[in-house]
Amino acid sequence: MVELDRHHSDRKGNLTVVENGVTLPFDVKRVYYLYDVPGGENRGSHAHKELSQLIIAASGSFTVTLDDGKCKRSFFLNRPYQGLYVKPGMWRDLEDFSSGAVCMLLASDVYIAEDYIRDYQTILSFEGS
Repeated sequence: MVELDRHHSDRKGNLTVVENGVTLPFDVKRVYYLYDVPGGENRGSHAHKELSQLIIAASGSFTVTLDDGKCKRSFFLNRPYQGLYVKPGMWRDLEDFSSGAVCMLLASDVYIAEDYIRDYQTILSFEGS
């Protein structure tokens, strides 16, 4: 888990900052978000060969399960000032989205289809994990 820089003002609300080279162990080249995920649906179910990500619950909550083929651990995300760092070679499943949840992902590279590992059995022998 990564605790993000948070600034608070009783009158004006909160502000969280993410900066390349300061907050994360990678530079952000792509930002995308998931929202309106129907109840009971899962997202993810893949890994990446090279891509690093930070997953943030910008609104609402959801659970992220990470699995490197040896160790499996689940994280409940529900604070917009915390992010889950996902290194290459980690299988991820996102589930249990609350109503109105927004999952924001900061990625170390642009979309590259060849970077995806979509077969779980492949992760068991992945060199990078």
